Amino acid sequence: MAKILSSKCKLCRRAGEKLFLKGDRCSSPKCAMVRKAYAPGAHGNSEGRRRGLSEYGKQLAEKQKLKRIYGISEKQLRRHLISAKKKSGVLGDNLLVVLESRLDNIVYRLGIAQSRSQARQLVSHSLFVVNGKSLNVPSAVIRIGDIVKIKETKLEKSFIKEVKITLKKSSLNTKWLEFNPGKMEGKVLAKPTRDEIGINVNTAMVIEFYSR
Repeated sequence: MAKILSSKCKLCRRAGEKLFLKGDRCSSPKCAMVRKAYAPGAHGNSEGRRRGLSEYGKQLAEKQKLKRIYGISEKQLRRHLISAKKKSGVLGDNLLVVLESRLDNIVYRLGIAQSRSQARQLVSHSLFVVNGKSLNVPSAVIRIGDIVKIKETKLEKSFIKEVKITLKKSSLNTKWLEFNPGKMEGKVLAKPTRDEIGINVNTAMVIEFYSR
């Protein structure tokens, strides 16, 4: 499982935008992009003109952004790209659909976790079953029709009880997923569209980076 060892807030500041790596904190005044909206480092807040990135630098920046948003390693991204190439359609869109289909991302999109990193932790701690079978692999690809559910034995955990109360008060605004807060069960209804994914990444540049 890929782990982000450096400060998540510094990753957002380096990207120059919110990547929403820390859940609710990213929408609060405590967000680093609100308090320190400049690149990290000794010269991050310098008023001098910053040299523009080369074409390669721009491609690298987009690739790094995509990895950080989904919290995956270089090896995982390459593997997901190979999988996306086997599908018909626009390669960049296919790549995003593959990334969105990861179990940890599904858990995040269902609202059970506040961030993808928290979702990975919950999955790796064996809190979920997929189609009735225990699955603790965050990178596992979930397909249309698959049902993701919290284990019955885990429903009494205090964290799950709090999540259940929160989810009952809110509604899922993701059309390609449905969620039953009473059963703590979600189902994949369709593939997400580019607009539904809502990730601000130039996937064409990511593809170009790996085509060099």
